[in-house]
Amino acid sequence: MATYDLTPRIAPNLDRHLVFPLLEFLQERQLYPDEQILKAKIELLNKTNMVDYAMDIHKSLYHTDDVPQDMIDRRLEVVARLKALEDGAAPLVTFLQNPNAVQELRADKQYNLQMLNDRYQIGPDQIEALYQYAKFQFECGNYSGAADYLYQYRALCTNSERSLSALWGKLAAEILMQNWDIALEELNRLKEIIDSKSFSSPLNQVQSRIWLMHWSLFIFFNHDNGRTQIIDLFNQDKYLNAIQTSAPHLLRYLATAFIVNKRRRPQFKEFIKVIQQDQCSYKDPITEFLACVYVNYEFDGAQKKMKECEEVILNDPFLGKRVEEGNFSTVPLKDEFLENARLFIFETYCRIHQRIEMRVLFEKLNLNYEDGERWIVNLIRNSKLDAKIDSDTGTVIMEPNQPNVYEQLIDHTKALQGRTYKLVGQLLEHAQAQPAR
Repeated sequence: MATYDLTPRIAPNLDRHLVFPLLEFLQERQLYPDEQILKAKIELLNKTNMVDYAMDIHKSLYHTDDVPQDMIDRRLEVVARLKALEDGAAPLVTFLQNPNAVQELRADKQYNLQMLNDRYQIGPDQIEALYQYAKFQFECGNYSGAADYLYQYRALCTNSERSLSALWGKLAAEILMQNWDIALEELNRLKEIIDSKSFSSPLNQVQSRIWLMHWSLFIFFNHDNGRTQIIDLFNQDKYLNAIQTSAPHLLRYLATAFIVNKRRRPQFKEFIKVIQQDQCSYKDPITEFLACVYVNYEFDGAQKKMKECEEVILNDPFLGKRVEEGNFSTVPLKDEFLENARLFIFETYCRIHQRIEMRVLFEKLNLNYEDGERWIVNLIRNSKLDAKIDSDTGTVIMEPNQPNVYEQLIDHTKALQGRTYKLVGQLLEHAQAQPAR
């Protein structure tokens, strides 16, 4: 069952706190022995300040009420360190909790720093203490407090590197609190910085994009508009190149987004070329399904892959999100995926056959005859396919579809504007980089 589990590939690109939701999912799905999951949790917790949680896991793992002395000592150390950091940040925290005092702050950071120093005797040391206190709160699992303090720290911080680090922390905290709208805002803010910042090495910029895409999976598969936005992000040239060179396993999520997205996008044809090119570096049932339908036209293979795709979705922490409905739990994305996958097979099969025996078609779609006939009637009624059903012979007859010359012209030129913008952007980047050399 764990054959297609991507957690070992994804986890190294996440903050260790973001790995816990993945382990919780794997434990719930029983993809690995419970003991193995618990040991992985303890290994992660040992490098955080969540000592109480580590103690609970230790008790569950070893079926005991006792905990090692080093955990007890570690807890005392964490409590003492937290108190020291709280005292160091206290002057600035007190100021920020005073609404009247906060109103004195302006958009000008230099003014704020001078004002804080002159009126409240709050200097760089106290601002740095706030960052350390927020970071420690995050390591203790207090994500709400960490998010607030990191936000306030960024409003005062003049160090771009430290401000960027605080933004990563704020994004992680919002994801862990499942504040998807705020998390999406922070994600977009971080993307702007990554795309515009001057990195010491191009490889560092690529790595930042890879981290961003991995973190974004939490948001895109929980946010209402996420399945559209993941295509907007992952399918950009710079990000798609990063996927192909360093993280091809992310193709699973981009492929899924294309399949379940109601609006068929012009980029889909180009994405099929990517799937075809990268079959040697990465493939799983979802990418192989697209290859079967659009590259090899192997419909029997696509049918088999559909069944495997169902298992992949159910066992993937991002795709297999469950929704409780009364006494039942469902995986909405699975149902959408299978419905659209059938539609992909049907549309492609119909375009290369003029007369189709419905019994054969329904076998390829994993539908019984009655359900299949109802499904195909609704599909023909609602789709743009020019087809009719011959009930006497049990066939679907496709009408000849002559391509319209004007539609062909529009199809070939619709991406021209986007390509022009990309070219202009690259020229501007090059021009801006010239004086810096």
